[in-house]
Amino acid sequence: MRDLLASPPTAGTGFHGWLFRVARGLLTCGRNEADVRAILENAADACGRNVPAREIDDAIKNAARTAHARQPYSAQQKKAWPPVDEVARKAITAGGGGLVDLWEESPVRPDESMNAEFYADALFPAGALLCVAKAQNFAATLPRDEWRSRLAGWQFIVPSPMTARTGLNQDGDDTPRCLQNTGARRYLVIEADTGTADEQAAILLHLAKEAPLALALHSGGRSVHGWFYCAGQPEEALRLFMRRACRLGADYHTFTRCQLVRLPEGWNAKHGKRQRVHYFNPSVIL
Repeated sequence: MRDLLASPPTAGTGFHGWLFRVARGLLTCGRNEADVRAILENAADACGRNVPAREIDDAIKNAARTAHARQPYSAQQKKAWPPVDEVARKAITAGGGGLVDLWEESPVRPDESMNAEFYADALFPAGALLCVAKAQNFAATLPRDEWRSRLAGWQFIVPSPMTARTGLNQDGDDTPRCLQNTGARRYLVIEADTGTADEQAAILLHLAKEAPLALALHSGGRSVHGWFYCAGQPEEALRLFMRRACRLGADYHTFTRCQLVRLPEGWNAKHGKRQRVHYFNPSVIL
């Protein structure tokens, strides 16, 4: 923090991003917004260009959103989620259910004609900004129409529409995927890396008794992803649902709004397989 304050960049060398990083650092240290504003304005006077008040206002506002946020994979966040209740999990998986049951109970039977393009149109509103990725570090955010006929070879997607093509991440860098440019939740995705695919499918069918399961797919590897429609639901209610899912073995990382999940009927590059949809219920999507 001292180094950042001691040598602010000049115009054209990253001053805009510097404003955000310094604001976030100062707010995290407990400085109030008036002090932060004064420090940023002082640096702006010497940066070599006109810095409008709105640019400083935006830096402070955006920094305030993340100043006390923890990284998605921190040990502290992991402690916030309950451990797996093996007794409860076994009671559900021992009762049967599996991928075949997902298929049998699907209100709409998936078939070969229902590709990644079909599901993108079915799951998201027309004109939605979608963040899609070929790898965890290779993503792009584009309007739905610009993705047309291009989705089949991609692996991942953010399960909620984005609000802008890019946003500032916690390091102040412009990126196509971060919390700042991820919109309100549309789906909460439940998946696990433990247990067989049949066991995971049984747990999704169990959870579907208390929340609207819109879609379930097999990743092409060892996990089954359940897309639960949650638009407009209170965050606290969704957190309670996620806690119940975690007790049954779900991975808590998917609760992060900007987390990438498997794209329905996308392509799993590691396993060389299509990410097949086994369950689809469009009636729960509003």
